[in-house]
Amino acid sequence: MNPDPPVQAPSVAAGVRGIGLEIVISELLRWGVIASTSLIVVGMAVTFLRHPDYFQSTEALQRLTSPDRAPHSLEDVLTGLRDVRGTAIEMVGLLSLIALPVARVAFSLVVFATRKDRRFVWLSGMVLGLLTLSFLLGRAE
Repeated sequence: MNPDPPVQAPSVAAGVRGIGLEIVISELLRWGVIASTSLIVVGMAVTFLRHPDYFQSTEALQRLTSPDRAPHSLEDVLTGLRDVRGTAIEMVGLLSLIALPVARVAFSLVVFATRKDRRFVWLSGMVLGLLTLSFLLGRAE
């Protein structure tokens, strides 16, 4: 009798090719949410460490929460990151949180394309196109 071959742990690539696709996508979402939340918390900490008067002054706290205080463009975010502003770090966390579902669809599109599953490539492409269109139309507003 021949002994059974040793069992090997599945790799990420095997998971993508096999039944573990859901696991890979859930890990992508899990770690993306953890990273986004961490950025938001770090941004809040930077904001309150650089401006301790927000703890004591209602007027200062109202300035912090005013709509004019948040970065409104990518250039504002990049400038804020260069200057280590907490609101810019928070905005990067929020933008990455918004980008997570788009990354999931893009990842699925690539996986379905490597599997040559035309129906799901087409569906994922349509969803990705609609997401992109919604961002572009929201930008036009």
